[in-house]
Amino acid sequence: MPQTKTETVTLSLDEARALCISAAIGAGASEETAQSIALAAVAAEADGQASVGLSHYVDYLEALEAGRIDGKAEPVIARPALAIYLSDGQGGAAHNGFDRNFDEIAKAARLFGVTVFAQKNAYTCGSLGYFTGRLAEAGLVALAATNGPALVAGSGSTKPVFCTNPISLAAPTADGPPLIIDQSSSATAFVNVRKAAVTGEEIPEGWALDARGKPTTDAKKAMKGVLLAFGGARGANIALMVEVLAAGISGANWSIDAPSITAGDQTPGAGLFIVALDPKLFDPGFEARMRAQLDRLSSQYHVHIPGPAKAAARARAEAGGIAIPIALHARIAEFSARQAG
Repeated sequence: MPQTKTETVTLSLDEARALCISAAIGAGASEETAQSIALAAVAAEADGQASVGLSHYVDYLEALEAGRIDGKAEPVIARPALAIYLSDGQGGAAHNGFDRNFDEIAKAARLFGVTVFAQKNAYTCGSLGYFTGRLAEAGLVALAATNGPALVAGSGSTKPVFCTNPISLAAPTADGPPLIIDQSSSATAFVNVRKAAVTGEEIPEGWALDARGKPTTDAKKAMKGVLLAFGGARGANIALMVEVLAAGISGANWSIDAPSITAGDQTPGAGLFIVALDPKLFDPGFEARMRAQLDRLSSQYHVHIPGPAKAAARARAEAGGIAIPIALHARIAEFSARQAG
């Protein structure tokens, strides 16, 4: 693994997956949990989402070590109706219950037209588009919502009441990558503010308030204050909608009640809500119509279409690997060495 002038290490995707799986096992995860969270993190890194890729993976490793993720947890799945999957994560990772039932969820969506996966009592899920994107690659339209510890102010408030509460939509298209929309309800993701606080960079206006409830561009002050929703009250309403889907329906912790994902030994008890439907049962020509519409929006109206850039980044990563900072590689390798020892 060569060292470059920019102090990075380049790993093939297979090397990155193997390292991350080994590190999670070294941190106390079962083989199943290690594989689920490692594949998701490496996929995010390969797609160009470094903020929820390997740098965020360290949060998972430290959470496993501290007990915020029960690495040996076995999710419990209930089926109150044929098209509904209810998962209790049992304090484990968010990915296991979905991964275990992915094929069945897709099968049910094709059989019944729609299916719902709702989960409580788990750690946060990282890239939400990882879940919807996989369903889109299976030919399904998917909508997902998730929550976590309170970081974002509600409309008219200066206190954190919501998490960044992302929402994601993915849809398959003919002869091309799926449409994948994945965005937080906050003006930015928490990891972006945390990164700026570490590097000493300023953050844009409108991202956060300080501890006194005053607007700030100082990331360190923002870390002691509260993030803001995008678009003011409208974004805060979206965060509330996500909270209803992710926490209300699943029975997960409301964001106000969720323990930290970076401190302590308790699971945040976060929620995850996913709807998958088979568009071909509504319109057999859906994928072709989607492709034509996205091409028209892009070529004639210069609309940015989310999804193709991720696919292009993944193709580059598959061919040339991913470059990560040496310090990050060393931190993950520390956990991997525990397994070897």
